[in-house]
Amino acid sequence: MDLGIAGRKAIVCASSRGLGKACARALAEAGCEVVINGRDAKTLNATATELANITGGKIIAVVADVSTAEGQKALFAACPQPDILVNNNAGPPLRDFRELSRQMMLEGVTANMVVAIELIQKAIEPMMHRKFGRIVNITSGAVKAPIAGLDLSSGARAGLTAFVAGVARTVADKNVTINSILPGAFDTDRLRGTLSKAAEKSGKSITQVAADRMSGIPARRFGEPAEFGAACAFLCSSQAGYITGQNLLIDGGFFPGAF
Repeated sequence: MDLGIAGRKAIVCASSRGLGKACARALAEAGCEVVINGRDAKTLNATATELANITGGKIIAVVADVSTAEGQKALFAACPQPDILVNNNAGPPLRDFRELSRQMMLEGVTANMVVAIELIQKAIEPMMHRKFGRIVNITSGAVKAPIAGLDLSSGARAGLTAFVAGVARTVADKNVTINSILPGAFDTDRLRGTLSKAAEKSGKSITQVAADRMSGIPARRFGEPAEFGAACAFLCSSQAGYITGQNLLIDGGFFPGAF
């Protein structure tokens, strides 16, 4: 399918690896000029070269921490008026909620709620003026099915979900959409790190820990980042203009709900 976004400009946050990288690749394959972002210059530049070689598209690498004003300024200096914005940021580590200090909570809410809102504020007016805009927030399946120990991440991302639900309805008539994708267990570096820690703690092999995790997923496997990227690209497509304020859960059927 031609997604109708060739030539559009996109910013994809936290995209040097994992799901962000998959989204950047899918958008580049659709013909977009893509600004990718990360904090590690070596990893980011390697990703930029890889994506440019694979897709033949224009990939611009911006080394920055999007949680900071300076990082956001750098992103918009590279792409002043994006047609597409994909918000993504790492969540706080697994931790018992009783161990969270006020500062930790403020940092978690800032990283997983406030930053996305700030970036939307910067991008949305030009989108409305041009009568085209696609904003996708990468949140987490834990927004619908909270995981103990990830309470801060779940809470902050749920806050973002509620916040943009109202905003999305105010800009829909300008052909600007805001949606979220809620990933379950995807085969990324982050998941492998989690499995490795679980293996060390349990004394099991990583293979066994992974098998145990997959056994609880109806699809009996982990998601492939490319699948996630394709879903993101569709929500950014010209055909998706009637989809807004929605939360797309991609988890292999793990959440046992009808809605």
